Amino acid sequence: MRPKLRFLEDDLIEKIVAEAIQILCTLGVEIQNEAVLSILSDHGAKVDTGGNKAVLTAGIIQQAVKAAPDSFKLFSVGGVKTHDFKDHNVYFTPGSAALHILDYPSKRIRKPTTEDYIHYAQLVNQLERIASQSTALIPADVHEQISDSYRLFLSLLYGDKPVVTGTFTMESFQVMKDMQLAIRGSEQALKEKPLCIFSCCPTSPLKWSDVTSQNVVDCARFSIPIEFISMPLSGFIAPVTLTGTLIQHTAETLSGVVISQLVNPGTPVLYGGSPAIFDVRYETTPMGAIETMMIDCSYNEIGKHLGIPTQAYISLSDAKQLDAQAGLESGIGAALAALSGVNNVSGPGMLDFESCHSLEKLVIDNEICGKVARLLEGIEPKEDFPALPLFQEMLEEQHLLISKHTRRYLREEHFFPGPVIDRANRPRWEEEGGLTLEERGHAEVERHLREYELPERPVELKRELIRLMESEARRYGQEQLPKRLG
Repeated sequence: MRPKLRFLEDDLIEKIVAEAIQILCTLGVEIQNEAVLSILSDHGAKVDTGGNKAVLTAGIIQQAVKAAPDSFKLFSVGGVKTHDFKDHNVYFTPGSAALHILDYPSKRIRKPTTEDYIHYAQLVNQLERIASQSTALIPADVHEQISDSYRLFLSLLYGDKPVVTGTFTMESFQVMKDMQLAIRGSEQALKEKPLCIFSCCPTSPLKWSDVTSQNVVDCARFSIPIEFISMPLSGFIAPVTLTGTLIQHTAETLSGVVISQLVNPGTPVLYGGSPAIFDVRYETTPMGAIETMMIDCSYNEIGKHLGIPTQAYISLSDAKQLDAQAGLESGIGAALAALSGVNNVSGPGMLDFESCHSLEKLVIDNEICGKVARLLEGIEPKEDFPALPLFQEMLEEQHLLISKHTRRYLREEHFFPGPVIDRANRPRWEEEGGLTLEERGHAEVERHLREYELPERPVELKRELIRLMESEARRYGQEQLPKRLG
């Protein structure tokens, strides 16, 4: 039996959804994009263009929810299926868009560079339990106007796993779409084998900016999967109660579902988010707070109730170093998300309120993901009945180390973590250097970087990706990328 966790009764979910729909049909949603307002108006929404406000109808919302697929798949750059977002399938991806990296030698947080991003992409490509890449770091050594497309470019060049990405500008979407088309060869092939998910973020409370709403439209037109990242803050720009925050999150996310499905019914979407409570003592938004995790797992239940696959920013930490807090918050989050059945768990590698990445934390979190995967397998009997013969053998031999039953099921029943996790006795631990968790994590980073092999790509594809990126850079006055690539 697979273990599962729930926070909400069915009748509470229905009340939350009903309240959210009433808000959208009474107060409406602010949309700072005339084209999107026009689309909504054409489908029966009451639109006030002067106030950039659209009041939806229950019919529009219900039609959009019905049109959204209940599952979809992702594929690697090489075209191999890696994800099937349905039911309670769980996949882990690193958190994205970090402004900083935790530098191992100095133990200080600093701005990342292209070299950092390449190391990140090389590392993720080898981590067995991290199913996809994200555009995790924002390199500070390129023009800010190309930072979105540049991150995707590096991920596609140095990695093979699908990419969770996004753009903070309208202009970047075109080249990011063209990169995907260069890999797949046609719009139809891209639709059949999507390799990216774009994060699209409404602004709390109940608002879509010109850029983010256009991102939804652009993705929908090409059937590029979208994850909606609503970010209400409990007690600040959302009700202080978790239920009230869930109502707001539901309304904001449903408004995004409506836009995507009116543009192109059947556009694949993830019912996601990055909400948090607001800690009034420090004026921060703790992603490691247990209440934040409860909100995440709860809106996941709402998404599943609506028949839409889900995403959450969880399994990350607000700590500034690789310390006990980092492990505590990341481990609890990963376990709760997996037991709740969040389909796409975003967060491994992240520290400091979603603003910092650590390569060492990423390899440690990869082990957390392995433990969680074993947890989800649950407990099932495997030739355990009748039990009498096993106990007879044990009493006779005084152990079961080499019994047929042990040899058959040892690897299946017991998860063996990698060298990052210390299970040696103290004398052996001391003999092997007495390394700390952080030191073992760094050793694994170094090993993976030494063993990295560039994924095989047709020469023409590499050249086309580089051509697209160099052309985009020149648009903003950057004549040369930071280093020779590919």
